[in-house]
Amino acid sequence: MQRGKISFGKIQLNVNKAPSEPKANENPGENEREESSQAGSSSGGGGFKKMDKQQMIRQIEDVAEDLESQHLKEVMGISGFGRKAAKVFDINEQIEKARITRPGLDRNKEDPTQKADEKTEEEEEDVIGPLPPVPAEEKNKSTKDDASKEDSDDDSDDDDSDDEQSLAKRIPYTHEVQMQHGSRAVLALAGDPSGARLVSGSIDYDMCFWDFAGMDSGMRSFRQLQPCENHPIRSLQYSVTGDMILVISGNAQAKVLDRDGFEKLECCKGDQYISDMSRTKGHVAQLTSGCWHPFNREQFLTAALDGTLRIWQGLKAKEQVQVIKTRAQGGLRTNAASCNFNRDATLIAAGCVDGSIQTWDTRKMFVNTTHCVRGAHQKGSEITSIVFSYMGQQLATRSNDETMKLWDLRQFKQPLHTWTNLFSRYDTTDCCFSPDDRLLVTGESLPKDQTEANLYFYSTRNYEEVQRIPVSNSHVVKTLWHPKLNQLFVSCGNGTIKCYYDEHRSIRGAKLCVVKSHRKRQPMEMVGVSQIITPHALPLFRQEKSRSSRKKMEKARMDPVKSKRPDLPITSGQGGRVASSGGTLSSYVIRNLGLSKRVDDDQDPREAILKYAKDAAENPYWIAPAYKQTQPKAIFSEKLPADEPVTKKPKTEADK
Repeated sequence: MQRGKISFGKIQLNVNKAPSEPKANENPGENEREESSQAGSSSGGGGFKKMDKQQMIRQIEDVAEDLESQHLKEVMGISGFGRKAAKVFDINEQIEKARITRPGLDRNKEDPTQKADEKTEEEEEDVIGPLPPVPAEEKNKSTKDDASKEDSDDDSDDDDSDDEQSLAKRIPYTHEVQMQHGSRAVLALAGDPSGARLVSGSIDYDMCFWDFAGMDSGMRSFRQLQPCENHPIRSLQYSVTGDMILVISGNAQAKVLDRDGFEKLECCKGDQYISDMSRTKGHVAQLTSGCWHPFNREQFLTAALDGTLRIWQGLKAKEQVQVIKTRAQGGLRTNAASCNFNRDATLIAAGCVDGSIQTWDTRKMFVNTTHCVRGAHQKGSEITSIVFSYMGQQLATRSNDETMKLWDLRQFKQPLHTWTNLFSRYDTTDCCFSPDDRLLVTGESLPKDQTEANLYFYSTRNYEEVQRIPVSNSHVVKTLWHPKLNQLFVSCGNGTIKCYYDEHRSIRGAKLCVVKSHRKRQPMEMVGVSQIITPHALPLFRQEKSRSSRKKMEKARMDPVKSKRPDLPITSGQGGRVASSGGTLSSYVIRNLGLSKRVDDDQDPREAILKYAKDAAENPYWIAPAYKQTQPKAIFSEKLPADEPVTKKPKTEADK
């Protein structure tokens, strides 16, 4: 777009605008004013004096408005905009343009009743804004059809979901693997949050570590230790990060181990002679239960038979952070048999020996309970397990009064349902929710009239028994449904741990072990020799006295044959071997590379040459054959007689 230029040497307003004829609806006076302004602007000098100030300002505003309207017309694609556009706006002209661009408007104008029916799909996509109204009869008919379609689809989806994903099919128990912890009852069982490891503790003080990635089909633990010496392991739990394990044993001091079993913290013990338990630094009686904070990796909770719950913070703390006292109905002390946090750590729940369930809000002081249900279970029977659902609205309790109850925290006065005839002999028998909170799982101890103990699955919606799985001919103590692996781990009273999984719905865990074959060791043949003692036998038939293994090993070490000692280096010939060289590099070079034969330096060289004289005279090889043809005959002087004087006698010392 070319805009007009305003220059101030001579007032010139060069607007690229063609002269237009006055329209019918325009003001003729205004047109005359515009023509006069254009004439004044085009006339060279002196135009500024002819126009008054108001006329010049009006002219500049009109030019700026024209420029702005022209720019907006190009950008927005409309015929007119602004004050002048409103003056020249013609509705008939706009309708004609619309008919040219959208021929469907003529049909809608001619027959408006068929407006919505005759539109094509492309026209519907171009329409922006609310659609034209539909008659009420057609609208009701379409809504009924849509509703019937949605209902039929929902019914079909529900039927399919009920058929394909029924509660019984959600249970992963198609395959079974067994792990042997020992021969005594396994009271504690915990799984790593990532699903890589499993730890178990039993009544025989042992704690076993199981690594699914490192095990084979033999299913043997890679580490076994006794963290609390001669105290049974009652409870185990991994922290939220999986790098620490809380160990609750039969003594008054809880321990924290790292992932490999090395001790990181041991809680201090309180003073048992102080009557006020809030004044002591730790528990003074046997521990009953414990758990980690749901999202704080350094905070955990413990319960003991001293009537208190204690919250511990940090791995270097020497005493607890908070002390919670459990009270019976008359205000006396009662003991907590189990405790737990809810999923968001806003509530602490405890199941007491007097049959009550007590909860405390962690955001307030632990003086009064938030919920307290007296008589939740039979008085005098331990509430062995108290667990929150994953959604956090339900609570399940398991007791030694052969019952399991489901509670709703919004209506906490009465249980939602009570399941009976669940025999339990151990005070650590627990229950757990399925990962989707639709099932509640618990085990039973072996009654006298049964041959196998069962694992029960109950629905949390209609409270019916969904499935019953026979586990073992011993008691079922702990049950763990891992939400990440979707596998069931069940500990028994005979020291076995059974793992149930589904081939399609479960992942990793025990599925990694069963496919690895066990590597057998090569059998070693051992021949036992009975020793015959013969004190008066001949030396030939007498047997040596049995010595200790250390003495035998020392004697065999001294024997070069038995110890397979390598040959020692030699400096001279011995044992049929000859030393080819000396002990230094120079001697090796001289003896092996420099000289092929040994030369005796003490021999007379004249004698060494003359010993070849006879051989050279008899068998000449070098010089005589070369001069045989040309060599004259040698003439030697004859020897003078003895009496003939010598021509020249040498002087002697006597003559001098």
